[in-house]
Amino acid sequence: MKQFQYTIKDPLGIHARPAGLLVKAAKELDSTVTISNAAGKSAAATKLMALMGLGIKGGDTVTVAVEGGDEDAGLTAMKHFFEENL
Repeated sequence: MKQFQYTIKDPLGIHARPAGLLVKAAKELDSTVTISNAAGKSAAATKLMALMGLGIKGGDTVTVAVEGGDEDAGLTAMKHFFEENL
């Protein structure tokens, strides 16, 4: 498993539009992607409602874990996604 931490720059946090884009990006990977908030709650990046249920706001730091499949490529793709969209 590979992981990284990211501080959300979007002032609205992970709301409907970026959450939908994240789900789409995660489903394209050969790995399982899990997002965890500071409180320790986590959700699969392929589950839209679970992601939104984490209540991640702008300025929050999340942990993104990529496991299985091609972890290196998945980690790179997720880092790029977060930097471009969140």
